[in-house]
Amino acid sequence: MANVQTPDALLVKRYVAGEEIALASLIERHQSKIYGFIYSKVSDRDITDDIFQDTFIKVIRTLKSGSYNEEGKFLPWVMRIAHNLIVDHFRRNKKMPMFRETEDFSIFSIMSDSCPNIESKMITAQVENDLRKLIEELPDDQKEVLLMRIYQDLSFKEISELTGVSINTALGRMRYALMNLRKVIDKHQIILTN
Repeated sequence: MANVQTPDALLVKRYVAGEEIALASLIERHQSKIYGFIYSKVSDRDITDDIFQDTFIKVIRTLKSGSYNEEGKFLPWVMRIAHNLIVDHFRRNKKMPMFRETEDFSIFSIMSDSCPNIESKMITAQVENDLRKLIEELPDDQKEVLLMRIYQDLSFKEISELTGVSINTALGRMRYALMNLRKVIDKHQIILTN
């Protein structure tokens, strides 16, 4: 019962000073919470055992190397190590884990949304609309080449064959189209970004 009263930070100091039993006390104190956390994510006893063991191997290495500096935050630090090892496990096995919210872990800390939101969709649509209006201002021969190159993804060889002009003429028209677009954009101080 005396171990329960000893603060984690003091047990860490004792372990770093060479008192091996201090680490045993820390593991015993927090093992059910850490083990339960790992098991709740992987749902497999063998994998949980491995990750639990790897977690404390990493804890021991960090403590022995003297690079642990989060006194008083031992459990959250160990939980972060366990969480990172769980993520590594799923990455290696290319599986998506099932996460449950706990006070030590929030799904939002690892989630990212790469889908454009409504605001970025609206901005993109506005930029495309503005760009189409600017293209309409170009001379017909430049507009034709630019639309074929950008929107139809045709090569300059294909453009020259379809328009009946040389490749150099098609390249020149594209160059002038871009120069003219830049001039209009600069003149009106238009910002085309999303």
